[in-house]
Amino acid sequence: MLEVSHVTKKYGKNLACNDVSFTLEPGSLTVLLGPNGAGKSTIIKSIIGFLKYQGKIMVNGYPNKSSEARRMVGYIPELPSLYPTLTVIEHMEFIARAYKMTNYKERIEMLLERFEMADKKKKFGDELSKGMQQKLNLCIGLLPNPDIILLDEPMLGLDPHAIKELKNYIEEMRQAGKTLFISTHIIDSVDMLWDRTIIMQNGQVKANVSRSEIEGQGKSLEDLFFEVTEGIDASSVRAAEGGSDEEKAETVKEGEAE
Repeated sequence: MLEVSHVTKKYGKNLACNDVSFTLEPGSLTVLLGPNGAGKSTIIKSIIGFLKYQGKIMVNGYPNKSSEARRMVGYIPELPSLYPTLTVIEHMEFIARAYKMTNYKERIEMLLERFEMADKKKKFGDELSKGMQQKLNLCIGLLPNPDIILLDEPMLGLDPHAIKELKNYIEEMRQAGKTLFISTHIIDSVDMLWDRTIIMQNGQVKANVSRSEIEGQGKSLEDLFFEVTEGIDASSVRAAEGGSDEEKAETVKEGEAE
């Protein structure tokens, strides 16, 4: 379990996160949504221990900056940070040794194969395209196979095939009991199976609801997002316009039948 309790982070006079609290349950997939500048990356960097902040973050009972917590949490940043003079395979070997992994060769091969990087093993970091750099970024972050995985805009720069493969892999991790926390501002990129969504705006948590709660209200994730961030009740708008496309199509069919 990961617990974020009353976290506040300021950059000078700018309040990036304001009294943020939430809990990630074991084996769950939580989507963190919000417009640009909402504080999503700041809270993720606070969890991983990159930033100083006020408040408390605990990982299975350990402070997030402790060595015990760091071993349980993996992080895939929004932008790759690669070594220009290391090859793809050397990046993977470096991470495996840094985490003191054993019998990791097969896992490296599996990840590189799944993300279509197997033929790029001898390419240096600065020789890769932006899309390939992001694929290597994913492979590096997934290699240690941690219990809790934080992904910040993981679909950024990926081609459709890589996005599909990543979504498949995310679902596999979820089924294996991993706890996943995915941050994005592109709602369409998280149409995989998720359990809970947290919506941030202006550094605050504006909504923290489960999938069943949203669906029980007859709303989509997009409906909730715009309702929370812009005060727009999308379901009411659809009703005023004559319903959704599916509802309109059904109405046409009924009219033709009459």
